Amino acid sequence: MIGTIISFTLMAIAGRAILIEINTFELMLYRSVIGLMIVSGFIAASPRGFAQLRTGIFGQHLLRNTIHYAGQNLWFYGIATIPLAQLVALEFTNPLWVALLAPAILGENLSRQRLFIVFIGFIGVLIVARPGLEPLKLGHLAAILAAVGFALTNIATRKISRRDSVLAILFWMTLLQSVFSLFLAMPGGIPWPATSMWPWLVIMGFTGLSAHYCLGKALSMAPATIVAPMDFFRLPISALVGMSLYQEPLMATVFIGGAVILLANYLNLKNKT
Repeated sequence: MIGTIISFTLMAIAGRAILIEINTFELMLYRSVIGLMIVSGFIAASPRGFAQLRTGIFGQHLLRNTIHYAGQNLWFYGIATIPLAQLVALEFTNPLWVALLAPAILGENLSRQRLFIVFIGFIGVLIVARPGLEPLKLGHLAAILAAVGFALTNIATRKISRRDSVLAILFWMTLLQSVFSLFLAMPGGIPWPATSMWPWLVIMGFTGLSAHYCLGKALSMAPATIVAPMDFFRLPISALVGMSLYQEPLMATVFIGGAVILLANYLNLKNKT
């Protein structure tokens, strides 16, 4: 989980540095291509090799990555437009959206207790965003929509992982998102990044994979009720990074609202067990 927290924090810092020069489609293009090269190396070294890429559910990979691509672009837009701590706090609603949407998609039960837990989580969202006390920005909406996109991605991953390996999922993710980015970035011309941007792009490519790898590894070694609350440490770390690097104010409402969202996530996990 320390690796997960470091990876997501570095990804946010790199994203904000990169978006000064290029847009989100171009960022996603370079990130996906770098990630594709890294994943291909791991696949080549794995026992099953490239044979594991054969899939009978390509349509599900396509749908998953279309949704994830939209969510990831919205997340990067949020990075560029709202404080990091607010973005992370709103991102924590991801599991609550899973709880709300999974019954319709996976046929899971939506009990009154789980619905009440989701309601608690969205009270936390209101505390973080503070509508009426300060103007809501498109970045706030982007962060919430990104969380919805990541929730739908997680639900799709549950289904796909029953048949395809993690490396296969990552390969199709980086390949398809490279194609999406190339198609969307090409009309405006694709700039070659300045030399100063390349270290950030390499960090972006590595952390985009290491974050998910470390999180998956953590979940394989400890219960989700232990792992998920540890991710909350991203909130104070992001707040300190925002204050020290970008002069963003430390807001008590972000921590209070984040704690309410964390409580809802924890109750949701306990409810499942």
